[in-house]
Amino acid sequence: MKASIEKQSPGFAPVALKCSSTAQHCFQRNAYSVASHRCEVREHRWVNDRYKYLKLTAKADLAAATKPGQFYQLKCPSTHDLSPFLLRPMSVYGVGPEAGTVELLYNVTGAGTHALSHLEVGGQMDIVGPLGNTFVLEPGFQRIMVVARGVGLATMAPLLQHAAKAGIRITAVMSARTPKDLMRDEFLRGVDADVHCVFDSDGSSSVEAMEQLVRRLLGAEHHDVVYTCGSHRILMRLQQLLKDFPGTRGEVAMEQRMACGMGVCLSCVRLFDKDGDKKFLRVCREGPVFPISDVVGEVEFG
Repeated sequence: MKASIEKQSPGFAPVALKCSSTAQHCFQRNAYSVASHRCEVREHRWVNDRYKYLKLTAKADLAAATKPGQFYQLKCPSTHDLSPFLLRPMSVYGVGPEAGTVELLYNVTGAGTHALSHLEVGGQMDIVGPLGNTFVLEPGFQRIMVVARGVGLATMAPLLQHAAKAGIRITAVMSARTPKDLMRDEFLRGVDADVHCVFDSDGSSSVEAMEQLVRRLLGAEHHDVVYTCGSHRILMRLQQLLKDFPGTRGEVAMEQRMACGMGVCLSCVRLFDKDGDKKFLRVCREGPVFPISDVVGEVEFG
């Protein structure tokens, strides 16, 4: 069955947005759902010169188990000149409409994704997940902002579906190298949003220009949360900017190299500031979603 990535992913059911009194957010870690799945490749095609769309189907109900912000570990295939050893972490782009279906959108850039790009429709691939925690989406939210760049668009696409179905208004700031790299329709998938596009090619995506844009948007109307993914420089600028908007929270889906994806190998640790206490946390286990205010800049060891 063909799926159009220009339309919303129907597998993400409407969110009831009812949290218990002790819950911090409506999406909870669902470690009980983590498993290894043998999937069939149902669709695999290029979206543009750099990104490919991959649709997988398993016997398990992946659509119900997977929440916005989570990821899967993929066993990339071997080719005649590529033999990726480690599993590759990949954020979920969408699920459904079939119960066992999960969608991925990835940048073909390294050995693992180049090998992955050779998978043929009808072939098989093993995945492990869903892994990690999820974005926070609370019942009282009125408007949210997403600031995304590159493959970060895929990470936050499911969040837009949940927010839209819950009646939450959306502001989207999308950054890309050039207009042809933007993937606006693939990101929105039919969701109504106030969209602002910026590009490297005309200088509008510089951190200075983006700060002015985001500051103007936050000043014009209250946003409950700003979510981001895909750019460390944008993340660090948002961290400083949000100090001037104490009523607006910030969350980031961190991108980090991983090995096991389950918190055992400690290869994905990053430094975070938790109420003045510096701590190394595992992006795969305690994350990948963290408060923007907790992130510490790049750390040099030695």
